[in-house]
Amino acid sequence: MAKLFWQSLLAVPAALGAAVAVSGSAIAAEAASTVEVSNFDQDSVQLAQITSVSELTDVLPSDWAFQALQSLVENYGCIQGYPDRTFRGQRSMTRFEFAAGLNSCLDVIATLIAQSGIDPDDLATIRRLQEEFQAELATLRGRVDALEAETATLRAQQFSTTTKLRGQVDMHLVTPIDTVATDTSTSVASRARLNFDSSFTGNDRLRIRLQGAQGNAVSSGVLGGLANASGGSFASVVVDDFYYQFPVGSRITVTASANGLQGDDYVTSTIVPFDGPSVADAGGPQFYDAGGSSSNGAGVGLSIAFTDNLVLDAGYTAGYAGASSPTVGVFAATSQSYIAQLSYLSDGFLDVGATYLHNDQLGGTDTFAGLLNLDFGNFFVAGHGAYSTFTGGNDFSWTAGVGFNDLFLEGTQLGIYGGQLPNFTIGGENPLLIEGYYEIPFNEFLTITPAVIYGDLNTNVAGADDTGFWGALRATFRF
Repeated sequence: MAKLFWQSLLAVPAALGAAVAVSGSAIAAEAASTVEVSNFDQDSVQLAQITSVSELTDVLPSDWAFQALQSLVENYGCIQGYPDRTFRGQRSMTRFEFAAGLNSCLDVIATLIAQSGIDPDDLATIRRLQEEFQAELATLRGRVDALEAETATLRAQQFSTTTKLRGQVDMHLVTPIDTVATDTSTSVASRARLNFDSSFTGNDRLRIRLQGAQGNAVSSGVLGGLANASGGSFASVVVDDFYYQFPVGSRITVTASANGLQGDDYVTSTIVPFDGPSVADAGGPQFYDAGGSSSNGAGVGLSIAFTDNLVLDAGYTAGYAGASSPTVGVFAATSQSYIAQLSYLSDGFLDVGATYLHNDQLGGTDTFAGLLNLDFGNFFVAGHGAYSTFTGGNDFSWTAGVGFNDLFLEGTQLGIYGGQLPNFTIGGENPLLIEGYYEIPFNEFLTITPAVIYGDLNTNVAGADDTGFWGALRATFRF
């Protein structure tokens, strides 16, 4: 029944369109001529109903209106021909002939509506709604047409069917307030990254990252510098990341790295919320880099989600000094590092992690660490402790702090943390760093983060100025 109803609706525009076209031609003819209707051939003609367009001897498939005639004959059966099996499509139509053809089509429409069981009141309602929302329907059609045109343009100009281009630029302005010997002037540090992320199954990712950077203020040699700076020079652009990540089943993810991954790059979460928003690199935390592990090498990672909350991550990296040399090989590289971390990541109050990290540099370094985050909603308390052993000594480093999410503005984070940073110098003291920052996302593309940083280098050199204050402003653009 529904099929019959839709057939009737499809027949309406065909019949009305014919009516408008022919009546419009007739009106135009009347306006342009004073010829009486009696001048037309008014001989009595008995039109014959046809069941196939092939019955008409003067209609050929090459005629421009052939498909329209075929549709009206086969779908609606409302086309009539002359007794001599002609249609005479090139001659003018009289009003009588128009009325006969229109009446035939309307009869078919009425029959289809009656057979479909449509209530005439419902049909009247549909017509009324069409008239009432005619302007809105026209607007929607215009929007759909515009979207179709825009989609066609995007498809024609798209970068790739498998690859998305993402970029991030970090620009820092750093001013020493109370200087140390190494940082005496206002400086600028910037870093630009372009990530080419490709997916071939929808669940995997091949990433190639190009990076250029210059500057890394805030006593980078001792306090670790800035989180989003890498030193170097913009004159050289390097492939900073090159890896392929893919799932095995629903709970295991494998990462094969050709370059750029080590330490915390293999873990699902570093637990502490300072990692990311903090301006200083100490928010990392820094024990993941303990022993000077090199990310410039090949490696492999494995992530196993035992449950939705319990995750085991493991990773191995071999520095290119050996990994790229067939005479040494991957497993004989001098800067190998290993990491394993078990994390409990809740959807609410408690996030905790336990980490083991080994690095072959400095004669071999082993680090054992614990991480904790207590989330009270818009307020959190977090920190970590890490114990490291190396040739001839040991070291303990830590950070602790508090933070407020959505303070004054939605999406912001105010954080204050501090702690002693790793130190692998025998007999030396751990540097001390304290930072306060306020991350402000202006929109999805721009984030501004002002920060104040205090550092004590603890060099124990007589007469040396070991402490300093820095004011920093970071602008992060994502596109």
